[in-house]
Amino acid sequence: MEEALRQQPSNCIKVVLFGPESTGKTTLSRELAKHYNTVWVPEYAREYLQDKWNNEGKICEPEDLLPIAYGQMKLENELAQKTNSVLICDTDLLETKVYSEAYYLGTCDPILEAYALENYYDLYFLTYIDTPWEKDDLRDKPNEREHMFKAFENALITNNRPYVLLKGSKEERFKIAIKYIDNLLNKKT
Repeated sequence: MEEALRQQPSNCIKVVLFGPESTGKTTLSRELAKHYNTVWVPEYAREYLQDKWNNEGKICEPEDLLPIAYGQMKLENELAQKTNSVLICDTDLLETKVYSEAYYLGTCDPILEAYALENYYDLYFLTYIDTPWEKDDLRDKPNEREHMFKAFENALITNNRPYVLLKGSKEERFKIAIKYIDNLLNKKT
């Protein structure tokens, strides 16, 4: 079953939108996919946890993290086969690992951690907290944005992941992301 957490081989460049909640990852993922006429991988946890909230009135619990990870990788592996150019990922397992450690006293399931560290992406876009907070059923840390941002940045640094910090307006972030993705695509050809 753990094999389901491993990335399947693909011919595309993979980029990840990475960072705390309510920092514009989903919006930018959609815009980048549209710009490159490619597919994007939505955040599986959002649908999974919204269903849990709607049906049980419960929030995320530690036992939800592996099903979320399996769902995320299933989506990513399926969608990676639908493009040869660039795959835009709204999240990855490293993000799930950061949330696990932030919410559950520094712990992370060893299987989730192993694949979070093994799976490879060409570039991460770390989204900064200079966007307005948007409340919803699942977002719950409006007063801990700086702390969460540091946890995400630390995960990228500690695990030696290539990343670019995205700050500013939606338009500024979009332009910066395009510049870096274009560079990756030019190196691929």
